[in-house]
Amino acid sequence: MVAAARALSPAGVALAGRLANLSWAEFGGELDASGAGVLSGLLSSQECAELIACYVRSELFRSRIVMSQHGFGRGEYQYFSYPLPATVQTLRENLYPRLAPIANRWHEALQIATRFPARHEDFLDRCHRAGQRRPTPLLLRYGPGDFNCLHQDVYGEQVFPLQLTVLLSDPATDFSGGEFCLTQQRPRAQSRVEVMPLARGDGVVFATRFHPAMGKRGAYRLTLRHGVSRLRRGERYTLGVIFHDAQ
Repeated sequence: MVAAARALSPAGVALAGRLANLSWAEFGGELDASGAGVLSGLLSSQECAELIACYVRSELFRSRIVMSQHGFGRGEYQYFSYPLPATVQTLRENLYPRLAPIANRWHEALQIATRFPARHEDFLDRCHRAGQRRPTPLLLRYGPGDFNCLHQDVYGEQVFPLQLTVLLSDPATDFSGGEFCLTQQRPRAQSRVEVMPLARGDGVVFATRFHPAMGKRGAYRLTLRHGVSRLRRGERYTLGVIFHDAQ
């Protein structure tokens, strides 16, 4: 059973309303076409600053990973523990029901039997029954020369097909380099690379592992991996919101 979330602040209530007012039909079409899309101004500057300030509060996290020790790149990140901070919980709870229909549409197109329930808490129950009980939302911190190798965030048998990254630092003043990158691996073809330009508070939703594309013989899988290019100057913080829990 997931521990109860911290009470929503007025900012959290405003965030939930902000998410409800987005054009989800249009955004869903963007995700269908490319497997990724940007939600501009998803978080306010204040919300970004509050999340960055969380990084030094060890009581909020269950583990800290130094990337170079595992061959993941350079930099570090920390996984939140339950209960999640209100902003993170709000994003998880309010984004999931809008992304679940897209995830189900993708699985139907690819003839994958798994379907996702409408409520995030029901999906988490499924994760927990499968032994995936550890929360996966995380904060990442990069300094000069740091980078994140291309990867996928898969933590067990239960995997939600979409996830979110939010840029918390300001690329105009806080850092240079450190671009969010996606690669799309096409069958029998060279990989395609896309750099997603983000401002502070922008979120990018993208395929966790793959998304469907249409070919002459019907739908097929396009595999995605994501990473961060080398930071040239300053310090860069991001929030990662993954909807499945980890073993």
